Amino acid sequence: MRAQLSSVTQWRAPMIHYLDGRAGLDRQPDLADGMFRDRAAQFVDRLAWDVGVDAEGREIDQYDALDPVYVVASDAAGRHAGSMRFLPATGRTMIAEHFPQLAPGGWAMPGAVECTRLCIAPGAAGHVAAELLLGALGLGLRRGWRRSFGVFDARMERVYARLGWPVRVVSRSGPGRDALCLGSWEFLQAPRAALEARARVTLDRVA
Repeated sequence: MRAQLSSVTQWRAPMIHYLDGRAGLDRQPDLADGMFRDRAAQFVDRLAWDVGVDAEGREIDQYDALDPVYVVASDAAGRHAGSMRFLPATGRTMIAEHFPQLAPGGWAMPGAVECTRLCIAPGAAGHVAAELLLGALGLGLRRGWRRSFGVFDARMERVYARLGWPVRVVSRSGPGRDALCLGSWEFLQAPRAALEARARVTLDRVA
């Protein structure tokens, strides 16, 4: 159960946060705790993935120890509403270690990143997914990244397009809507306006 806020003065507008590695998590401990608990709720409780949960009920894996950057959306109460995780493609990645059959030659180049652990909190507003994509776009533009790669179910291809940042499918394994896909998103200004409209927030709401 999420901790109750002690004072109404802690309430504020929804916001996108960039939590950079362990230092970023330590600066926002409540937000980080909510993220890892909501990851357990989504990936273990709902999707029944074979991943571990610690004694505190948090889903934390080996890649969280590599100081990734997290894009986190918070709700009006400052609680975790959704998140995703980024690691440089040139280091250790889930794609290289768990989905090598999907990875094309040369994908792990400087300026490329891997996105994993897209998580939406239970009961989160419908626009949180667009907030996360907008936050990811802003992060990539800010840091000069070229493109992001991620693995997803084929049915999500239409979802990304509807949210305003279409994905380019690089490779796929399996039939139809159940196929496992590797996708690529380019960090360009073009999707920004559509994502801001869907997200109901602008990139100036970034902490």
